[in-house]
Amino acid sequence: MLVILSQSAYLEASLQMRYFVISDPHGFYSILHSTLQEKGFFADSHPHKLLILGDLMDRGKQALQMQDFILDLLIRDEIILIRGNHEDLFVEFLLDDEGCPDVYSIQNGTYDTALQLTGFSKRKAKIHRRVFVQKALETPFYQIILPAMRDYYETEHYIFVHGWIPCVFEGRTCCFSDNWRDADTNEWHDARWVNGMVAAQTATCEKTVVCGHWSASYGHSKIEGRCTEFGPDADFSPYYGKNVIGIDACTGYSGTINCLIIDD
Repeated sequence: MLVILSQSAYLEASLQMRYFVISDPHGFYSILHSTLQEKGFFADSHPHKLLILGDLMDRGKQALQMQDFILDLLIRDEIILIRGNHEDLFVEFLLDDEGCPDVYSIQNGTYDTALQLTGFSKRKAKIHRRVFVQKALETPFYQIILPAMRDYYETEHYIFVHGWIPCVFEGRTCCFSDNWRDADTNEWHDARWVNGMVAAQTATCEKTVVCGHWSASYGHSKIEGRCTEFGPDADFSPYYGKNVIGIDACTGYSGTINCLIIDD
């Protein structure tokens, strides 16, 4: 059946961008690639972009492949990158800690990511620490990908962030600031650590906030109360709440990545 669109409907359809939205791939490039292939990202003829809500690295062992993949999409203008708390950790490890690994940087995978991206062994990084840090600062991840990241991305109906929007907590109540879009670097830094599924229980927003950072299984377990967070019955599929969608699948644990396809 032939469908004739009105001029206004045709214009609206032509202006829509299709977003393939994922979060927290954490260095698991193969899982990311197979997920996008399954969802039709590479074959889609409609104008589309990959939208990643932060935490590109720091769990899996494919940091170099992830870096190359992101660089290719940046060149082709097919990707939008949101900064995550693990991007902050990478910068702090190199600049504040001067490449000295501690329990925190080791447990969070930051040190391992720097080793992967530079090709240094632990022994070599320890002996030649200043060279190690300099090499990490010269990587495409630090020089190109990190500067391409933004704090949030907004469409007509959605706001995309890593953890949450800068806000104020009054006891257990989360309140938005009217000028959150103008929040400073420190406010966004703190917001990337917030569990958006919890914050959304008391905060009100005119749009749906799509976030990562905290495993979606938390929402199904602690908010919906229908399964365990990390037990055999855990559910890592997207969590849909009031004005919020949590999509972090805790890839290192579940072996999966959630991918929303949104036309807006």
